[in-house]
Amino acid sequence: MGEITRAYAAGEPRGKFERFDYDAGELGGDQVDIKVLASGICHSDLSMLNNDWGMTQYPFVGGHEAVGTVIATGANVRNVEVGDTVGLGWNSGSCNHCDQCINGYQINCRELEQTIVARHGGFADRVRCNWEWAVKLPDGMDASKAGPLFCGGITVFNPFVQDEIKPTDRVGVVGIGGLGHLALQFADKWGCEVTAFTSNAAKTDELRSLGADYVVGTRDDEAIKALAGRFDMILVTVNVPLNWDLYFSALAPKGKLHVVGAVLDPIPVSAFSLIMNQKSLTGTATGSPGVVAKMLEFCARHKIEAVTETFPMSRINNAFEHLESGKARYRIVLENDFD
Repeated sequence: MGEITRAYAAGEPRGKFERFDYDAGELGGDQVDIKVLASGICHSDLSMLNNDWGMTQYPFVGGHEAVGTVIATGANVRNVEVGDTVGLGWNSGSCNHCDQCINGYQINCRELEQTIVARHGGFADRVRCNWEWAVKLPDGMDASKAGPLFCGGITVFNPFVQDEIKPTDRVGVVGIGGLGHLALQFADKWGCEVTAFTSNAAKTDELRSLGADYVVGTRDDEAIKALAGRFDMILVTVNVPLNWDLYFSALAPKGKLHVVGAVLDPIPVSAFSLIMNQKSLTGTATGSPGVVAKMLEFCARHKIEAVTETFPMSRINNAFEHLESGKARYRIVLENDFD
């Protein structure tokens, strides 16, 4: 028997969250328990709540942008100590011995454990994970605003690492919401020329303040056509179909259309779109612990943080209604008020 965890769980697709207590069992040798300070709400939490991806198990305790204090460690834990302030994102465990793990690509581990898939996440007073996924916050980072970095942030930071983006590159960001507003800041501080593609022209001044050099309408076909051959990377954060041919045309030679938004419809790509000028369609999902640590250091160095709205965790249903309304600017964070 372990400590009782107090949480909020939904009992069915599209259901309301209600108080739910559970026993997480004995702490494993490679595991740590984290007392949750705050947990961000990601659109993936909503997709999982609604079982949009067909893999949700109920009762469902979401929350994969948790930040808090380590309160217990297993016998085999390394590099994490009781009292450390850490964050936990989409992934909570990996084998640590396969080729992918050994080479620092734990994100591709065949035994990868996901924080809110077939287990309980961070909408609770505590959450558990393997030690390698509990990544320490840099000194001075605001823990109450750091949670969204562990999913939304790393999702749009990892492409800059994986695609080897250079400070001289031109980068476009499609969709300026919870992911895109962080991508603008990363691209700007990376040194790139940054273009924001948005469906809301009223955001123009705000997007420029976040790092955009140029602002273009997401559906303005003529404006996008005029950008043919411009971008070294276009980062797609939206989950809806686009005029893909136009965006491919906007890529420079060897340019990459990098998708991180969960677009459910197939993306049509002709062979000639890839062959001519060696263009690529790429994608990533969050990032391995080493890249998460680099992202946190980059954020601390450049004072990058998510724009957040906060709700007490006891008002979790109100927070989800706010998310579904499309009014969130730009990430919602639930603050633990169990005590």
